[in-house]
Amino acid sequence: MDRRSFLRSAALGAVAMASPVSFSAFGQPTRHRGRNGVLNLSFRPYELQLKHAFNLARSSRKTTPDVQVQIEYDGIIGYGEASMPPYLGESVDSVSAFLSRLDMTQFSDPFRIEEIHEYLDSVAPDNRAAKASVDIALHDLIGKIMGQPWYKIWGLSPEKTPYTSFTIGIDKPEVVRMKVDEAKPYKVLKVKMGLDNDKELVEIIRSQTDVPICVDANQGWTDKEKALEMCHWLSERNCLFVEQPMDKSMIDETAWLRERSPLPIIADEFLQRLPDVRRAAGAYDGINIKLMKSTGLHEAYKMAVLAKALGMKVMLGCMTETSCGISAAAQLSPMADWADLDGNLLISNDLFDGVKIVDGKIALSPDRPGIGAIPLV
Repeated sequence: MDRRSFLRSAALGAVAMASPVSFSAFGQPTRHRGRNGVLNLSFRPYELQLKHAFNLARSSRKTTPDVQVQIEYDGIIGYGEASMPPYLGESVDSVSAFLSRLDMTQFSDPFRIEEIHEYLDSVAPDNRAAKASVDIALHDLIGKIMGQPWYKIWGLSPEKTPYTSFTIGIDKPEVVRMKVDEAKPYKVLKVKMGLDNDKELVEIIRSQTDVPICVDANQGWTDKEKALEMCHWLSERNCLFVEQPMDKSMIDETAWLRERSPLPIIADEFLQRLPDVRRAAGAYDGINIKLMKSTGLHEAYKMAVLAKALGMKVMLGCMTETSCGISAAAQLSPMADWADLDGNLLISNDLFDGVKIVDGKIALSPDRPGIGAIPLV
């Protein structure tokens, strides 16, 4: 018996879950009734409620559509999710349609991650958040079978996790001050920019705290000379880096800015999946990896490895997500130079108890196998 089979057999012998609860598509919770030895996928839509309006340079919203996913195998359940902010181009309907096309019962071995991802990509192109939901659930399932969290499976050191930033969106001065007060437990603030009042926003924050900030312009700066002036101005105000300062199509202008900026320039909207990492290397100092864009943990890990090999910085980001998606991303956090994993902190209706933030730092639990998220109900 090989090592993988031994670990799987040992874990299955140790774990017993009688009549585990799952969700049927668009329906109420249902119970699995004993299809052993194959992967069983189920899902349901869910709407994330934001504590505050989420204001960016080009949009504003108070909710985020989401789809909750489960994969069951021999009585063990893995949890995943797809979060779809509008700019991703996915929706509850598109994610549900993609997931409905999948026949996961053809797989009798959840450890064949590469083969399963090849299948997901063969069903339809794009659909990155939909694929990420399956990937996260699969990783959660495998980790539970092995009885280990994924940071251990990858051989990562939990003491190397970074601080996570807390996001301050574009808003009225009084709301910004309130958000800064809410963010007192955090050691880094992420500031959304891209409008005419960028400097005013930073000055408001600096009137209340001197903690480091990082800036996300969300493609909002349109002139490279003004972008460079902002980078110099921010460097004098304890800023760590600038994320996606200009439109993702402005590659030459971004490369020009990178050569002159006193702050690192990080790719976000420019970057989707693994092939984009090499493209980013000439114009950006680092990349922001998000599971909803990378199709999940499997490819996100490869992206982090490649970025480091190219001498680039690695940031881990997120969408508005429950603690399911955030806890999954946190398993990769020892590989990151920076983290922005606060999506679960921005919602009022989380479904999971997941990764904790202790003194502003990501705290991974050795006692929670898989992605480390436990359903609240």
